[in-house]
Amino acid sequence: MTEDKLQQLRIASERKQRSRGPIWFIIGGVLAVTAVVAFIAIPRASDDNRAGLTSSHDKKDKVTAEGSKKLLEAATKPSASAAGSTNTNPSGSGGRVEGSILTVSGYIVNRERIELSPRFMGVVKWIGVKKGDSVTNGQTVVLLDDSEYQARLADIDGQIGVAQVAVKRAHTDLKRAQDLVSNKVEMQKMLDDAQLQLESAEAQVKQLVGVRRLIETYLDWCVIKSPVNGVVLEKLVDPNELVTPQTFGGTRGPSTSLIAVADPNDLQVEIDLNESDLAKISLGQKCKVSPEAYPEKVYDGVVAERAPEASRQKGTLQVKVQILKPDRFLTPELSAKVDFLPAQ
Repeated sequence: MTEDKLQQLRIASERKQRSRGPIWFIIGGVLAVTAVVAFIAIPRASDDNRAGLTSSHDKKDKVTAEGSKKLLEAATKPSASAAGSTNTNPSGSGGRVEGSILTVSGYIVNRERIELSPRFMGVVKWIGVKKGDSVTNGQTVVLLDDSEYQARLADIDGQIGVAQVAVKRAHTDLKRAQDLVSNKVEMQKMLDDAQLQLESAEAQVKQLVGVRRLIETYLDWCVIKSPVNGVVLEKLVDPNELVTPQTFGGTRGPSTSLIAVADPNDLQVEIDLNESDLAKISLGQKCKVSPEAYPEKVYDGVVAERAPEASRQKGTLQVKVQILKPDRFLTPELSAKVDFLPAQ
């Protein structure tokens, strides 16, 4: 009885085997997904255009190639530290000036700024220029009040007239003394005194003539003329204003200058050069000057001056570069870049 029940509970061997169809279906699906992923992952030349995407592998290759190219260019060109700063292109394209060894910024200045001052204290009677006017060498620009010196001139002319009359009287006295002495009427002393009197009168005339020339000099100084061909940079006084050749120590004292003039065709670039760059610069060295306001403009220049003393506080030495052919685009006090070319 017991064996019959166990026989009923036993499972037949043909019923134990399961269908393997679903297992193969799953394996086939996994293989298909793997094949699709592998197809997408493999880089191809057309991957850059596929669906507007770029493969990470190509991006890496591209970045590596660009980096190698930049390193090659940096190795074949002078570094910015060796040149001092970034150079400018004469064509205005913003590149480097070919062959430049140093680029430094500075300011355009007049080589000579002339401030006209009076020779003595006086009052401005007339001023014939204003700021920006062109002047020529010898042109009258300011007149000072000369009424005092005109009066002195009239007075000295009167004194000279009196002295000339004294000379004539001395000549007459000398002639009379000569006749008396020759006729043995008077002693030789009378003739000597007459001769000395004539010489004294003539000396008096010379003295007065000298005083008159001094007054004429003062009158000439009342007429102030421009010493150069140039432009009026500043007008420092007005008519009826008191001027003096020296200051009185206060800020509200009389003016010491009348106008300031300079030659617009005689310009330089003033540069404070670092000590570490001094070995690269020499007098007469050629340069290229480019104003910051007009970077497309480039002018030839030459190192004209080196200061005899450096600035301890700044650690610099002042250098001036003469601009050879300036034009209307160059304005004093504007900034400019100077490219120093290798010395010949």
